Amino acid sequence: MGSLFDKDPELKLIYEKGLEVRKKVMGKEYVEKSLSQATDFSRELQEMVTIFAWGLIWTREDIIPRKIRSLINIGILSALNRQNELKLHVKGAIRNGCTEEEIKEVLLQVGAYCGLPAAMESFRIAQEAIKELEEEEKSKKA
Repeated sequence: MGSLFDKDPELKLIYEKGLEVRKKVMGKEYVEKSLSQATDFSRELQEMVTIFAWGLIWTREDIIPRKIRSLINIGILSALNRQNELKLHVKGAIRNGCTEEEIKEVLLQVGAYCGLPAAMESFRIAQEAIKELEEEEKSKKA
C-alpha cells in the first residue's frame, strides 16, 4: 500500500494547499495527529480528504468564504447525524469567525427542516465543542 502521490505526483501541490487550510480550520494539532495516526490502510483516505475537501473545495474562498462553508457544514453534518465531524466543524466554524449566535441559528433551522431530535443532538454536540474550545484557549494562555 502506498500513497495517492505514487500514482499522480501533481496531486502533492493540491494536497499542500489543502493541508494549510485544513490546519487553519480544524487546528494544527488535530490535523497532525490524524495524519500521524494514518496507517498503510488509511493513508490514502487522509490524502483524499485533504486533496478533495480541503484542497479543491475549501480553497474556493472567492466564491464562498470559509465562514459560510463552516455554517453549511454544520447544517449538513447535523442532518446526516455525524456527531464526531460536527464537533470538529463547530470548533472550525469558531476559528473561521462564526459566532455562537450564527451557529445557533443554523441548528434551529436544522430543527425546522431535519427534525427536532436532530437539532437537540446537534445543540448538545455544539455546546460540548464550544466548551472544549474555550478550555483549550484557557490552557494555552495559562
